[in-house]
Amino acid sequence: MPSSAIILDVEATPVRLSSPDKIYFPQLGLTKLDVAEYVMTVGPGLLAALQHRPTTLERWPSGVTEGLSAAVRPERRGDPFYQKRAPKGLPDGVETAEVTYPSGRTAVQVTPTRVADLVAMVNLGTLRFHAWPVTAPEVDLVDQLRIDLDPQPGTGIAEAAQAALELRRVLAEAGLESWCKTSGGRGLHVYSPVRPVDFIDARHAAIAIGRELSRRMPNQVTVNWWKEERGQRIFVDYNQMARDRLMASAYSIRPVSGAQVSAPLHWDEVAQVDPADFTVVTMQDRWDEMGDVWAPMYTSEPGDLGTALQWYERDAEAGEGEMPYPPDYPKMPGEPPRVQPSRARAGR
Repeated sequence: MPSSAIILDVEATPVRLSSPDKIYFPQLGLTKLDVAEYVMTVGPGLLAALQHRPTTLERWPSGVTEGLSAAVRPERRGDPFYQKRAPKGLPDGVETAEVTYPSGRTAVQVTPTRVADLVAMVNLGTLRFHAWPVTAPEVDLVDQLRIDLDPQPGTGIAEAAQAALELRRVLAEAGLESWCKTSGGRGLHVYSPVRPVDFIDARHAAIAIGRELSRRMPNQVTVNWWKEERGQRIFVDYNQMARDRLMASAYSIRPVSGAQVSAPLHWDEVAQVDPADFTVVTMQDRWDEMGDVWAPMYTSEPGDLGTALQWYERDAEAGEGEMPYPPDYPKMPGEPPRVQPSRARAGR
């Protein structure tokens, strides 16, 4: 049976950890305590990624079981789930902020400010932290542009890496400095700090940048929302910039048997990157050697999305304007019909 709780000293803050020897990753024999120690090691980097950002918690209270995926509403006790609202009984000092969802509903979410907050969330079974691209208290203004490079069937990390390197050049032409990380899976995420804009402008900028990238790599990259039109290309998921569409943060743990993590990269690592190299075990050595390779991003001068938004307006004038939102969204202004192209043709 799991042992009783222990108290961890997290930067001089005591944090209770229940069942520290509960197995979380059976294939590697990693326990809940191992996960907590990982978070304590990379804590400054993980906190930098989440600092004051409303955060959805992906909780796996029974550890990782292959074949399961997190749900919004778990069917059984112990099932993995996404917790959007701040958990009850938070330790003293954990800060929160209220966010508004596309439906108009609101919720109070945690906004981490201490490594101790992160370890307290690990105690609840949290493996992945999904932070909004906003900073409290300005929770309706995006200050991080995030581009998700999602490999489609027939492609993988090598193709995503090629796209990321070209994307870096596109972003530079738009006046934006960028940083790359693994998603924890087969894809790559590219971030740029930006001067605050609303969610619609941020999404439009992502659409325009994705279109520009796809023009330069038409056989390798697509922004087509419908899967039947993507082919064997890297999909630029522009809707990750829509309100409440979140990416796993840097250093978050993917709930797979190998305990892979979302690893910040130097750009000279991207071409040969292998996501399997970055795990709960190996990242602690990497941290000892390199520290947080994204640290310069957090002190960099935010870029301006003006050029990207000019690209969007240029494309709109040429007939390429708004694109479909996620299916759970209310109908948005100027949005084309949310009908799969093959079905639309069949219905004529």
